[in-house]
Amino acid sequence: MIYHMLPKPRWQGQSHTMAYMGDTLESEGFIHCTGELDRLIWVANHFYRSIMDEFVILCIDESRVDADIRWEEADGHRFPHIYGPLNLDAIIKWVDFPRDANGVFSSPMSL
Repeated sequence: MIYHMLPKPRWQGQSHTMAYMGDTLESEGFIHCTGELDRLIWVANHFYRSIMDEFVILCIDESRVDADIRWEEADGHRFPHIYGPLNLDAIIKWVDFPRDANGVFSSPMSL
């Protein structure tokens, strides 16, 4: 299982018939993901805490992704990057990404 976070309004506006493109596929060439939930929470609190939107986590079955996935190092950790559109049938489920009144993200109870 790999994870990708995004603002809930963007996910709610996602077409149910078109692949998910993410916000970095065009600009960086891949969709950012993490391989561990703890690392996702760390990333969220270090890079997205000031964005006060609600967020969701996509839970992705790596074996079902049609695009190339490359595990690449960044900041001393390995991250899965999806090099192409994400086919929706690879998304097993999505869950709300909880945060407290100060904007601090925490692990969803359902994961």
